[in-house]
Amino acid sequence: MTEIQGSADVPALTPGDILEFWYSEPMASRWFSSSPQLDAEIRASYEQVWRAALEGRLDDWKSSPEGCLALVIVLDQLPLNMFRGEASSFSTEQQAVEVCKLAIARGYDRTIDPGRLGFLYMPLMHSENLADQDLSVKMFEQAGLEGNLRFARHHRELIRKFGRFPHRNAVLGRESSREELEYLGSKEAFLG
Repeated sequence: MTEIQGSADVPALTPGDILEFWYSEPMASRWFSSSPQLDAEIRASYEQVWRAALEGRLDDWKSSPEGCLALVIVLDQLPLNMFRGEASSFSTEQQAVEVCKLAIARGYDRTIDPGRLGFLYMPLMHSENLADQDLSVKMFEQAGLEGNLRFARHHRELIRKFGRFPHRNAVLGRESSREELEYLGSKEAFLG
């Protein structure tokens, strides 16, 4: 498997290194409650590996369950931290969806520890494609990941209703409809 070659400021990284970082404490306790400091740390440490994945230089990671999971985290999760509030935070989302679907097609998801499986399926939940959302709900249901399933259903309903995630409109330069603006101003609004 491709290892990201180290340099003076970027250490060599493997899929195992990505998974060790992502599932370690204190990172695991900050998955959904980041800070500007954590975002900056992730960008400094992992932007090079993300760029390598973006450019397809890590495609050989797709040959194993561990590699697919690590690649999904690099393409789907890390940009949300590294580029928070920027359009780039969603720029590799579709690549992550494709890696996720490949892992499902190859049965890799059946070999991944249930405690880690949610992040393999997460790109489907992040997709603005309704078929991906339906697959997201199906996969979380089949895996019995009830905590994730609640969010998967909520995300799917947003895509059913709006065809996209309204909370992304501003950062992506999209004009919000009146209905989306009403939703974003409500107590029920999901703001990402």
